[in-house]
Amino acid sequence: MKASAFTYARATSVANALELLTAHGEKAKVLSGGQSLLPAMNLRLVAPELIVDIGELAELRGIVVKGGIITIGALTRHADLLKSPEIAAHAPLLTDAVAHVGHPAIRNRGTIGGSLAHADPASELPACMLTLGATIIARGPSGERRIAAGEFFVGIYETALEPQELLVAVELPVSPRNSTHFFQEFTRRHGDYAIVGLAAQAFVEDRQFADLRLGFFAVGDRPLLARSAGKLVGVVITPAALYEASCALDDELDPLEDQQATPAMRRLLARVLLARCVSSLLDRPDLRAGASA
Repeated sequence: MKASAFTYARATSVANALELLTAHGEKAKVLSGGQSLLPAMNLRLVAPELIVDIGELAELRGIVVKGGIITIGALTRHADLLKSPEIAAHAPLLTDAVAHVGHPAIRNRGTIGGSLAHADPASELPACMLTLGATIIARGPSGERRIAAGEFFVGIYETALEPQELLVAVELPVSPRNSTHFFQEFTRRHGDYAIVGLAAQAFVEDRQFADLRLGFFAVGDRPLLARSAGKLVGVVITPAALYEASCALDDELDPLEDQQATPAMRRLLARVLLARCVSSLLDRPDLRAGASA
């Protein structure tokens, strides 16, 4: 299939892009890397009247670390994140996660801003933003707006962005020293959409969690920062404690059915990832097999 007819405009600046978005509202779509929008257009899932191409806006590229904050421009490509020494040093969870995004051709074109604005619930980066406590920066006709990642993803392919707003950057706190992380996903093949995935960051003291953030993806209509992680903090982790946390996690999930998995299968895989995560972060191989009542 081919996309419906549309008008194309290459933005010459962020201000110019905002002018176009303000003039055309919901009839316009922003093109950055094009790895999600163009397939959706070719499948006639979306049919914008105007494409606003921001791909040449160099001011939206780059990674800066300053004052304990990592600022990533919206047009920074997945390949740039993967190779970045700053990301590897200060947000290593993101480095691990990006390696699972699609294939090299996709990572060479796809951007972090495009991925977050697309808000695919099976994508790796939205869950990482929840886990890492990111702030999404959007610019619109009335100025800049800062949106916590937990409030940014509001549904399947839906975000808190207004039609006249442009996602311009993401801010992440530098991962604290001595923090540790975990990333795994189930896919049919490497590079496929995740069936279920987990991005986690933790502090471990005396073989217990002093803090634990669990960002699941492909378990509902948006990424999930699991509240059940709290049941594993400040306690000795036994199989019974892990079972209690698994039950609490199950109550939080609302998985969808598609051609890849049933809701029951996704719930099972989420529990498997939880056990693997806890086992790995605590260096407790005895917990890898899973929880018991």
